Amino acid sequence: MNIFNYIFDQIYAYCTDFIIILANILELSYYEINFIIFILIYPILLLVSPTIYLFQKRKLKKLEK
Repeated sequence: MNIFNYIFDQIYAYCTDFIIILANILELSYYEINFIIFILIYPILLLVSPTIYLFQKRKLKKLEK
């Protein structure tokens, strides 16, 4: 096993453990937490981030003038 596989395996295990612990804390299932994170939160962040970037870029250009 090379070092990259080892690192990715460790990251995957950590993320999985994190979701399981979060599910236990919130008293939800693993699948419900996955749904909330990857179907609700992540797409919203993908849409909001460029919008904030463009807003800030426009604001900065106004300040530079």
